[in-house]
Amino acid sequence: MKSFGIRLFLSFMWLLHWLPLPVLAALGRGLGALLYRLAGSRRKIGLRNLELCLPGMPLAERQALLKQHFGWLTRSLIERSVLWYGSEQRVKGYIQVEGDIGLAERVFQETGRPTMWLCPHFVGLDVAGAAILLCQPRPGASIYQTQSNPVIDAAMRRGRLRFGDAEIFPRSDSVKPLLRAVKQGRGFFNLPDMDFGRQDSAFVPFFGVPAATLLAPSRLARMLNMVVQPVIAEMLPGGQGYKVHFMPPLDNFPTADTEADTLRLNQYIEQQILRNPSQYLWVHKRFKTRPEGEPSLY
Repeated sequence: MKSFGIRLFLSFMWLLHWLPLPVLAALGRGLGALLYRLAGSRRKIGLRNLELCLPGMPLAERQALLKQHFGWLTRSLIERSVLWYGSEQRVKGYIQVEGDIGLAERVFQETGRPTMWLCPHFVGLDVAGAAILLCQPRPGASIYQTQSNPVIDAAMRRGRLRFGDAEIFPRSDSVKPLLRAVKQGRGFFNLPDMDFGRQDSAFVPFFGVPAATLLAPSRLARMLNMVVQPVIAEMLPGGQGYKVHFMPPLDNFPTADTEADTLRLNQYIEQQILRNPSQYLWVHKRFKTRPEGEPSLY
């Protein structure tokens, strides 16, 4: 029965992709308002994150911000139907690219150095991945979290691999295939800002709160002599499409100080969040892992 429900959901997603993007956007906003009321646990997580990260913001403003976030979040889930099932021409037509999209190809051709595309968890994250595959010539690679249900896992893999030349590797597997792919010239689509526990992490301030933060971006960039280019996806209002910002590469990064590099990345992400706070993924337990002896923040 569970498998039937999932297949029904995927069929519904396939049907949704035929709708115009403004209709999907309106539907997402409406469902987001409903989800804000019904998803009590995620609402509490989001409000707690905003309290920790933006303590100077009055409660009413934090609540209004989170309501906006639920609208963007639900839109991103619904509009994923277009990314998974829409034609290449249609998807590409929705994406506006800003910045140096040719950096990875140019740097590799001139110096042989691979590029790390650093993509924080804004709600348009999947659009950033699509833009990398559709709009720039360098092949890509990434790590993904395997889904517990094989049907959903297969659907997500198909959706993310249907454009361009890409490889994705399960997070639970050895890192060696990823390293081999990057050494061969693939760009690395890296998501640096989730709490994966203490392993390979350090407690680095994020909006002033110690957060278990992966040290891998700095370590990998140094090990493989990578250029690090942030890529920020922005959803536009009213179903107008998306902007994907290929930002200037980070100067003097990485260094020999891995924790200092990691703090710098967190500070960079903070700056980007403050430019567009309602589209950052506030419903993730970013501060779930705590230093020894410290109580849960949730």
